[in-house]
Parts: sequence; C-alpha cells; structure tokens
Amino acid sequence: MSVLCSICMRKNSKGLKNKNFKILNNKPLLYYTINQALNSGIFSKIVVSTDSEKIIQLSKKYNAEVFFKRPKYLSSSNISKIEVIKHLLKKSENYYKKKFDYIIDLDVTAPIRTSKNIKEAFNKLLNNNFDILFSVTKSRKNPYFNMIQQNKMNYFDIIKKNKMIYSRQKAPKCYDMNASIYIWKRKALLYNPTLFTKNNGIYLMPDESAFDIDSLLDFDIVEHLMKKNNYEK
Repeated sequence: MSVLCSICMRKNSKGLKNKNFKILNNKPLLYYTINQALNSGIFSKIVVSTDSEKIIQLSKKYNAEVFFKRPKYLSSSNISKIEVIKHLLKKSENYYKKKFDYIIDLDVTAPIRTSKNIKEAFNKLLNNNFDILFSVTKSRKNPYFNMIQQNKMNYFDIIKKNKMIYSRQKAPKCYDMNASIYIWKRKALLYNPTLFTKNNGIYLMPDESAFDIDSLLDFDIVEHLMKKNNYEK
C-alpha cells in the first residue's frame, strides 16, 4: 500500500501575509504539518506543492520533498485546491515512477492536528472502505436553527426552513469542515470534482482544532492553544 502526503502552500496568502512561514511558537508554521506527517509513519512520500522559493527551501530543510515549482496557472486564489492536489499527484507518480493508492492532504493552516489524528483518520477510511474522508468538528452554529441568510426580498430567514425546529437539540447534527485532513482513494481524487460522493466519511476532531489560521486573531488563538495544551511539535 502506497500513501502520498500532499502539502500545498502559496506564497501570496490573502488573509494573513506570508502565513505559511510565519513563526509560530518558535517554528515556521509549515514545520508543524511536515513534522506531523513524518511522525505518523504512514507515508511513502511527503511532497510539497508551492510557487515560493522560500517555502521550497524551508520544506526541504524540514525533510519534505519538493521536486517541482507549482505553475502560475495553479497559484491563483481562484483555483480549486483539488486541482492543485491532482497536479501534485500526477507530478509525483511521474517522478517516482509509481502509482499511489491513497492521497492524504494536510493543510498547513491547521497545525493543531497530531500525527495520531492523521493515523486515526486514515484507519477510519480503510476500515469503512470510504472513497473520500475529511476531518470535521461539531458545528457551533446550525443552519436548521440559528444560522440566517439574506434572501431576494432583502430580509433574513433561517437557512434551512423546510422544517421548523424550535430547539438546538432537535436540529439535525451538523459539522464544520476544519481544513485539517483530507483523504482520497486514487480514483476518487482523479475522477471527482468535489469532496462529496455517495461513499464519503468524516473524522471528528476536538472543537479547538477548528481554528484554521486565516487571520492574525486565528494565529494568536492557535499559538495560545499550542502552548497551553502542549501540542506535539
């Protein structure tokens, strides 16, 4: 069984400038994801896709593999990340002269995960024979109960109002995707444009793992949590 780890980083981050190599708890942000991938012990290869020379050098320093520079057409904020991961897979299979059975993408902006989370998520996919699995946390807001949207008549209403629900406890269970772990079987990645198929699963993570770093506030919260709870480095 051959498992590829993809780690995708752009140089021009929108929410927080240069966040991928911003120093978090004395290490650049990208260090944590690479180190967790290495410590998990499940990957045949750990490959970085980036358009940044600085990220290339730092990734190699921390023992990830970088053998291509992401092309400009895949470096825009308008490009689907799935397309970037597919490109990484094809480049890797050509470079290593082999096919990978599974692809696990780890987002650099979610450093609170652990190598144990990665292994547990992968085992859940294997044990249930899912085509795709992604990590989630329990939703803090529920579209059936306390999330509203503005409609064409310019007033607000509950997003899911096909059935009136008057208490949070009676609302259907909802989850937030926490941008931490995404896993595909090879064919599922290559031939599905989205994460949502008839055979996908979720891996539930603790509430604090929902902090996907996209702002300075997110960064400060994650740094506080890492120091408080002694997350693995």
